[in-house]
Amino acid sequence: MARRKRKEKHEEHVDESWLIPYADLLTLLLALFIVLFAMSSIDANKFQMMARAFNSTFVGGTGVLEYPSPTPDGEMEQLDMTKTEQKQESEQEIEKLKEAEKKIREYIDKKGLNDKLKTSLTDEGLLITINNDILFESGSIFVRNRDEDLAKEISQLLVMEPPRSIIVSGHTDNIPIKNAQFESNWELSVMRAVEFMKLLLTNPSLSPELFSAKGYGEFRPISDNGTKLGRQKNRRVEILILPLVQKQQPV
Repeated sequence: MARRKRKEKHEEHVDESWLIPYADLLTLLLALFIVLFAMSSIDANKFQMMARAFNSTFVGGTGVLEYPSPTPDGEMEQLDMTKTEQKQESEQEIEKLKEAEKKIREYIDKKGLNDKLKTSLTDEGLLITINNDILFESGSIFVRNRDEDLAKEISQLLVMEPPRSIIVSGHTDNIPIKNAQFESNWELSVMRAVEFMKLLLTNPSLSPELFSAKGYGEFRPISDNGTKLGRQKNRRVEILILPLVQKQQPV
């Protein structure tokens, strides 16, 4: 009788063996969602690290992440090499622009033009700033005859090997202009940039297809238009020498 009671008690025990595969399933689903999240960030390096980590964890059977990576190892190595090469090329280009800047500064010192010409290395490239007062008469777009030689000498400084793209931009102060030729400072700045660029391109060593001109009028001041000195600084022509290797935008 006692033996029968024990048997009935055993039959009433709930079978919980199903919990093991259920827990495994939940774990796999969690891993899947983590992987999907990692893929959505489009970071191949992180994806590979997670894949290896999960495959080493879920041993005993086919790994949950045992399928081709979106970026195979060989391609990832090639990508890393490409990035390294691009960085090296960018650093080399910066050094070349520094050499060009040094040559231009030597010319400025030799000619005693430190108060008229400035150079600076910016995120965009090598920038040469020329005060309008040494190039143009007030309200005129044509370089003065006595300053044409200066423009031509500057053109020699722009000859580089290999050639770089160059942007010439015109700028004015905020004093309004309106005459029979121009209705705004914007138009005046555009035409000054074009005329100065045309003078630079009389140098046969420069390639016209690498040049472009822009006009910003009074809308990009570098000094306070409330003072005479500030307005004088804002009246300028800028020459931007672009690097051969452009900066990569973050993904």
